[in-house]
Amino acid sequence: MKAIRFAGAGHPLSLETVPDPEPGPEWVVVDIEAAGICHSDLHIMSGMDLGDLAVKRPVTLGHEGAGVISAVGDAVREFKVGDRVGIALVVHPIEAGMFTPGVGHDGAFAEQELAHVSTLVRIPDNVTFAEAAVATDAVATAYHAVRTAGSVRRGQTVGVIGLGGLGLNGVRIASLLGATVYGVDISPAAHGPATEAGASACFGDVRELAARNPDVIVDFAGVGSTASAAVEVVRPGGCVVLVGLGGAVAPIPIASLVLRNVRLIGSLGASKDELREVYDLIARGALKPTVHEVPFGELPAAMDRLARGEVQGRLYTRPRAHLRMAAEAA
Repeated sequence: MKAIRFAGAGHPLSLETVPDPEPGPEWVVVDIEAAGICHSDLHIMSGMDLGDLAVKRPVTLGHEGAGVISAVGDAVREFKVGDRVGIALVVHPIEAGMFTPGVGHDGAFAEQELAHVSTLVRIPDNVTFAEAAVATDAVATAYHAVRTAGSVRRGQTVGVIGLGGLGLNGVRIASLLGATVYGVDISPAAHGPATEAGASACFGDVRELAARNPDVIVDFAGVGSTASAAVEVVRPGGCVVLVGLGGAVAPIPIASLVLRNVRLIGSLGASKDELREVYDLIARGALKPTVHEVPFGELPAAMDRLARGEVQGRLYTRPRAHLRMAAEAA
């Protein structure tokens, strides 16, 4: 089968032919119909230290996968060949994160992916593969950050920093929860989509949130300056949720954190139950991820676009598109 492989920091992505996967006990083979493209893939490619997450090398990247089960291993009872599934990034509870695709084992930038049965979530009939794929991270991570880590509720004021793929979903989720939402992004081009997602207004600088006295700020950018400013402008007793990995360190103002009784929380991924809830929101039309397809062979170039900040919404690719075209032509 075809897969896009990563050999290590400093090496370009390469399209290679690799052996077809075979499922062991409690594993299945998923024919990947859509794979989301994420900033975290760029972090892996840069050699960023991911803490307890050990990156396998070489590895097939891609941790946002969805498709159809084509083979099951022994002891798999809950799923069968033909089931439409998303492959969840299960990191809540944190000790459950044993099978991270595209990191600890080969991921979704391939025609097929091995997935552990504990990571599978059924896709509702009216949710597309593209929506299901990007929801595993870009939507579910935002959902967890806003609803669970930030405990956002009706009547609160929420600031969302970074209006890319995750941030736009964060705006929409906070709005669905009944909050008044303000977006922050240095790119004016991101402000329109955020307003459409539910933001009351958007700004270019985090400090412009101060006049809004936000109860919660969710930072999807995660550069040192945004995290530091968020701690200073959130209301006393408020909460800052840090999601983005845009910088290695942040100069947190300790006096602001302590004397203003601000909570600073790190938020990674989501639980399987949260992904199910996200799928239900998409199925009901409450959430509509903004997705754009790129051809599988052009994925490395798409990663370059993402690195340059030229992407709005979420990119995805279809590793099996050429196989479907060939079957239809025959």
